[in-house]
Amino acid sequence: MTTRTAVARTDLGSRHPQLYRALAPLARLADRTAIEEGLSPLLVELVKLRASQVNGCAFCLRIHATDALAKGETPIRLSVLSAWRESEYFTEQERSALALTEYLTRIQDAHHNSGLYASAAAHLTSGQMSAVAWIVMAINAYNRIAISSGYRVIP
Repeated sequence: MTTRTAVARTDLGSRHPQLYRALAPLARLADRTAIEEGLSPLLVELVKLRASQVNGCAFCLRIHATDALAKGETPIRLSVLSAWRESEYFTEQERSALALTEYLTRIQDAHHNSGLYASAAAHLTSGQMSAVAWIVMAINAYNRIAISSGYRVIP
């Protein structure tokens, strides 16, 4: 049996802070654009949460669950978010945005999951589709930074 030695992770945000800081204006602009396109602030948080669930990013999940609750989201909707298809807690617009979130987050499977994109287009305008896509791209970048950097999530 071989044992592995833990390798210290490089904190990408600390190593190249100018790159990390450059992501924040993009994320804020994506959020603002989504709201201008008629999406609710709660839906913006749901999109970030769902992408973070798919990616397994506890660091971002903690941040955006707290943000969602502060904006008025309910604990019950947050508890069923990972199984949104099986619940009736989400509107058609929210379901469409969540489908698009999964499609874009699981981009390696995009060719096999084109139905997710089509279902998203059923209840979102092209402007809303674009805004959700930009939110997803920003949160996926943050997820990858947190996970690859080994950001700790402790109580």
